[in-house]
Amino acid sequence: MSANLLLIVLLTFTQGSCAFHSNHWGEWNDSQLLPTIQKLMKGYNRYLRPNFNEGPVEIGMSLDIASIDAISEINMDYTATIFLRQRWRDSRLMFPGNESVSVDGRLVSLLWIPDTFIPDSKRSFLHDVTVENRLIRIFSNGTVLYALRITATIACNMDLTKYPMDRQVCTLQLESWGYNLQDVVFYWTRGNDSVKGLDTLRLAQYSVESYYTSVSEAVYETGNYPKLVLHFALRRNVLFFILETYVPSILLVVLSWVSFWISQSSVPARTCIGVTTVLTMTTLMMGARTSLPNANCFIKAIDVYLGICFTFIFGALLEYACAHFYTMQHQTIEDLYRDLLRELSESNGNGSIPIVSSSQPNQSVEIGSTAEDSTEQSANSNTKNHAGTKEKAPNQGCGLSSVRDASRKAASVFIVENPHNIDRYARTVFPTAFLFVNVLYWLYYLFL
Repeated sequence: MSANLLLIVLLTFTQGSCAFHSNHWGEWNDSQLLPTIQKLMKGYNRYLRPNFNEGPVEIGMSLDIASIDAISEINMDYTATIFLRQRWRDSRLMFPGNESVSVDGRLVSLLWIPDTFIPDSKRSFLHDVTVENRLIRIFSNGTVLYALRITATIACNMDLTKYPMDRQVCTLQLESWGYNLQDVVFYWTRGNDSVKGLDTLRLAQYSVESYYTSVSEAVYETGNYPKLVLHFALRRNVLFFILETYVPSILLVVLSWVSFWISQSSVPARTCIGVTTVLTMTTLMMGARTSLPNANCFIKAIDVYLGICFTFIFGALLEYACAHFYTMQHQTIEDLYRDLLRELSESNGNGSIPIVSSSQPNQSVEIGSTAEDSTEQSANSNTKNHAGTKEKAPNQGCGLSSVRDASRKAASVFIVENPHNIDRYARTVFPTAFLFVNVLYWLYYLFL
C-alpha cells in the first residue's frame, strides 16, 4: 500500500512541477493538492465496498451504443461495441471543494470497483489501444465515475418463423457477479435516456424500431442479484430479400406459364421450359438457405413462399404431361372411330351390317337377306330345347352389364373430349390461383 501511495505522490508532484511552475487545479494550487491525495488514500481499503455494514451501494448505469457490428441468425447473437459508465458514491474519497479529479485508468487497481458483468456474453474484450480504455473520475462529494469501452458478442434468442419479415427483440443485461441485493443496488441514471446511440445507429439488414430499459433481479441458487436490462427491437429490411429472392421466384413461376401458349405438339419446347424452371427454382431454394440455421423447428416465411412457387412450377410441368396424355388418347379414339367407319362403309358395300351385341361388344355378326329366314326358322324350332338357357342368360347378362356400365361411367370422368381445353383453362386457373395465394401469404406474414 505504501508503494502505491508513493507512486501517486510522485506522479502528481512530477506533473505539477514539470508542466507548470504555478499550476492551478481549479481552486487548488500545488501546495494544497499533494496533501489532498495523501489524505484520500490514507487508510483506504479497496477490498471493502463503500458503506460496508451500512447498507447497499447504489450504482447508476448508463450506456452509449457505439456500433452493432454483426447480427448472426446462424449463431443467434450480435456483436456490439458499448461505452459502459458506472457511478457510485464512496464517502472515503470525499475532499473539500467543488472540483473533480481524473485519475489515470492504470491506477484502477487502487480503488474498489463494481464486479459488473454481461451474463449473455459469449466473447468480450476491453479495448487497450493505446492503453486500456478506462476512465476514473472522482468528485468532491465522493462520487466515482468509472467508464469502459467494451466489445462483446451477446446471445439473442431469435424467432425466425417470419423470416425475412421478422422482428427480433434482443437484450443487453448487466448483473453483479458476487454482490447480492444486500450489498449492491443497480439503477439506470436517467431511465430510457440512459441509453444513447440506438436512435442514430445504421445497420445493414435491420433498423432499430424501439428500445426501453428495465430494472429487475437475477435469482440464482446463491441468492438474488441486481440486474439491469436494455430491450431493443430490430426490424429486418425486407427490400433486399424482395429483390434477391421473391422477384426471381415470381418471374420463374410466370415463365413456367409460357408453355400454356405453346402448341402441344411441340414436345421439346414445352418439356425444356418445364424442366429448366424446376431446376432453377431448386437452385434458388438452396441458395436462400445457405445463410440460415438448419434447425428443423423453424419453417420460415421464405421457405413457405419458395415452396409455393416450386409447387406452381411443378404443376405447370404436370399440366403438360396430362394434356399430352389426353391428346394421345383422343387421337387413338379418333383412329379407332375412323377404322370403324371404314369397316361400316365396306360392309355396306357388301350388303351386310356389323352389329355389336351388348353382352359381347367385341364380337360382330354379319346378317344378310337369306340369313334372316334361316335364323327365324332355327329360333322357332329350338324354342323348347333352349328354354332353360334363356332363363339363365338374362341373369348373367344383367350382372355383367351393370359392372360394365359402372366401369364406363368411372372411365368417362377421366376422359376429356377436347384436350386443347386443358391449356385454355390453365391460362386462367394458374395465374388466378397464384394471385390468391400471394394475397393470403402477404396478409398473414405482414399483418398477423
